[in-house]
Amino acid sequence: MDARPIGVFDSGLGGLTCVKRLMDVMPGEDIIYLGDTGRVPYGGRSRETIIRYARQDIAFLRSFDIKAVVAACGTVSTNGLEEIAGDYPIPVFGVADAAARAAAKATKNGRIGLIGTRASIRSSAYDEKILKLLPSARIFKKACPLFVPLVEEGRVGEDDRVLRLVAEGYLTPLRDAGVDTLILGCTHYPLIAGTVAAVMGPDVRLIDTGAETAEMLRRTLAGSDALSDRARGRCCYYVTDSAEDFGRAASLFLDSHVEGDVRRVTLEEKI
Repeated sequence: MDARPIGVFDSGLGGLTCVKRLMDVMPGEDIIYLGDTGRVPYGGRSRETIIRYARQDIAFLRSFDIKAVVAACGTVSTNGLEEIAGDYPIPVFGVADAAARAAAKATKNGRIGLIGTRASIRSSAYDEKILKLLPSARIFKKACPLFVPLVEEGRVGEDDRVLRLVAEGYLTPLRDAGVDTLILGCTHYPLIAGTVAAVMGPDVRLIDTGAETAEMLRRTLAGSDALSDRARGRCCYYVTDSAEDFGRAASLFLDSHVEGDVRRVTLEEKI
């Protein structure tokens, strides 16, 4: 048994979809969440900058004596996380590994789609992970930069005409390519899964990176007898910009109010 908290970070709000999944599958765990809202989004940054930001995020979380850290950010998970993970004495999880495994297992025709930020799509991380598991796979990728701001503006309803129009533009080429599996390569995207599914059609399986990662972490902690024995854990939220704005928006991701439980912090810039 290990009662230490789990650390989770993202460039903003999207990682809260992973937090929600973690709370669902491991309700007894304490979670420390860091949203680097002062520097969001990471998706348009250089690889070097993304790695530097990730190190700063992890350093902050480690100040809480965490037992594991989750990079609940598709951009970080596909841009250098593996090369820095070994620098830490605790397990470091990204969302790409579990999602790649789930996609390789789910596809029937070997055609796998991936949507994400520009940085995630530029990276070959998903391609390498999937092809290692399923060498015959064909991977079709599309950057969807407008999805994150739409989600953070609350435009997530299946009846939102702007969201549907943007989704049609992004997803039609993937649908026409005949993919039967689509990785939601950004943790914001589960909130628009209904619209994505409507555009892609009923025969396409959607892979939720946050959900797959939460289950992988649960299995890992259970295997090393590191799960908490509490009945109910708690979550603390830290941001690098407005705590009030984050608190209001977070309810969209968590289906619960967190206003008053959010603190603003400054990250160490020297790392």
